[in-house]
Amino acid sequence: MREAPEALELAARAVAAAEGDEVDALAHRERSGLARFAASVVHQPTLVEDASVTIRVVRDGKIGAVSTNRVDDEGLREAARRAGEAAASGRPDPAFPGLAPPSPLPEVEGWDEETDALDPGAIAAHAWTAIEAAEGLGLYGYFTSGVTELAVASSTGVAVSQALTDATVLALAADETRSGYAEATSWRVGELDPAAAAREAASIAARTDGAGELEPGTYRALLSPYAFAELLLYFGYSSLGALALLEGRSFLAGRIGEKVFDERLSLADDGHDPRGLPKAFDLEGVPKQRVQLVEAGALRDVVWDRRTAHRDGRVSTGHGLDAASQAYGPLPFNLSVAPGEATDEELAELVGDGIYVTRLHYVNIVDAREGILTGMTRDGTFRVEGGRVSRPLVNLRFTTSVPELLAHLPGIGAEARLVNASDFYDARYPFGSLVPPVATERFTIVAAGSAPGL
Repeated sequence: MREAPEALELAARAVAAAEGDEVDALAHRERSGLARFAASVVHQPTLVEDASVTIRVVRDGKIGAVSTNRVDDEGLREAARRAGEAAASGRPDPAFPGLAPPSPLPEVEGWDEETDALDPGAIAAHAWTAIEAAEGLGLYGYFTSGVTELAVASSTGVAVSQALTDATVLALAADETRSGYAEATSWRVGELDPAAAAREAASIAARTDGAGELEPGTYRALLSPYAFAELLLYFGYSSLGALALLEGRSFLAGRIGEKVFDERLSLADDGHDPRGLPKAFDLEGVPKQRVQLVEAGALRDVVWDRRTAHRDGRVSTGHGLDAASQAYGPLPFNLSVAPGEATDEELAELVGDGIYVTRLHYVNIVDAREGILTGMTRDGTFRVEGGRVSRPLVNLRFTTSVPELLAHLPGIGAEARLVNASDFYDARYPFGSLVPPVATERFTIVAAGSAPGL
């Protein structure tokens, strides 16, 4: 594991600047670049170099937290003073379990020298490689890479740090009547092929001209990794965290131990897996554990942070958020579906008659307790007829039950793909899901939308 001594030194200085019964600090350092392109022209290059710290002070059971990117000594003293004032003016929090004690970290990967060394010229060159590969169509999207350093220090003795690298290419090939989508992400830039992503997007787009409509109904469907990952991401937010479970909002509430999904499905949250975007600890400095969420269709567990674990007599699995976000409870950021054995062609054969979905957007939670989501398909929706992907369809509005979708899986693909889940609008924290394509018997379409294209 690559440590981050400068970030740890910043966190330690922040702790030293504060006074309280307990104090901790989360330091975040970022150096990144993003080359955004539209109509095959790089039009918005962005470079970020920043450092920030969140100081949390506990006094008499009351908690105050302040974040700042003024990281000189004066800025840290001011942030510490304000955090102390916030604690003094608050109310005691009887649910707070105290700050984490120090614990050994797992050995994980996640940092790559080549990715760390990318400069603005190299980032632009990767973007141009994608643009050149999308012949005959405008290419929209971006290439980005970055180095993120995380560190947590505390008055209880926690002193942990990690340096992470990540790179992502997103490609939308489109004109007025056609559009196709592809992406790739890794913590090793050498594993990315921007030209291949652009060609994949262009190949999908070339097949979307003349899209037809589809009657509302429940269809068998082949979901690409992009589409499947998006559904799992929102299902994870609403149902796979301990706070939602304890408050009865999760689909898993009252169902732990039951076999409710297809026996082909096993789902974990695994921050250790080098195929994903590995992390050694959460944003409270607690070591990350691999959590088996679903095993052969049976519901096994959710992810836990210190607060929810204390409430239920459990141990944190290392899924705590930063101080400002802990009202959301712990969340799974490293979802991983065990692959099956089917090829893409075999999955289409298992669907027989239905639809193929490349990706989803505008996804929202309709009913968290029942796992119902709504959204739109986009940039490559097709009919599946006679076991083959065939005619293009317009974008479709879906409102579907994720548990019902997961309960009927005729097949799971043999190859999992890492799908990026970060939008790069906030402080960089790379995360994503490792998922294969899947065939399902139940995907509910409620309306037809616009045609593919710009």
